[in-house]
Amino acid sequence: MTYEVYIGDRTFSSWSLRGWLMLEKFGLPYQTRFVGLYSGTMAADLAHIAPARTVPAMTTPQGFVLTDSLAMAETLVENHPNVALYPRDPAARALARSICAEMHSGFSALRTECPNMIAYAWDGFVPSEAVLADLARIDDLWALARARHGTDSPWLFGDYSLADVFYAPVALRITTYGLPVSPAAQAYVDAHLRDPAFLNWRRLALEETYDPWPYPLDLPRKPWPVNVS
Repeated sequence: MTYEVYIGDRTFSSWSLRGWLMLEKFGLPYQTRFVGLYSGTMAADLAHIAPARTVPAMTTPQGFVLTDSLAMAETLVENHPNVALYPRDPAARALARSICAEMHSGFSALRTECPNMIAYAWDGFVPSEAVLADLARIDDLWALARARHGTDSPWLFGDYSLADVFYAPVALRITTYGLPVSPAAQAYVDAHLRDPAFLNWRRLALEETYDPWPYPLDLPRKPWPVNVS
């Protein structure tokens, strides 16, 4: 029973990271298929799994095609009831589903002004008021999840869940652009930076090359943080 997950690149594609993490972090069997997101071959690479047009996409062992990360997540929950992709507690599960959906559909300023990129960090980026508003909402959601359902674990609901999958690229954007968050939120960001799955993802990302470099900024670069507290 093996899934196939279609991803773009590792350096820039935040949604690809989500699609991969929801299989990798929960020990579900999968194979990775790469799509030419920046080389211009995406349509051809996905043509055999219509109606998929973007990444991530996933095919199930039964041959069903999922074309969106939230649909992928809910299908995995349905197919694997014994795997705690969402928290087991009903109240925690409801909140986790809600904040995943809000991530999926919201925070447009953060997404637009801070494209995902994990090769290095930018020095001197100044966030807009709209980005700061998105960050404040995210900080509130993380704090609420931890206050109601968190434990001594670094993750939002105690055990790692789909909520952490959906917010992993947010943690990386905060790192890349040096965005201001509360100390508690920064501790959560640091947990993602230390996560072995992400470290492996980034190791492979550093093997990717681009010409030209997508999403350039006229700012100094600084090293990606390696040792986090």
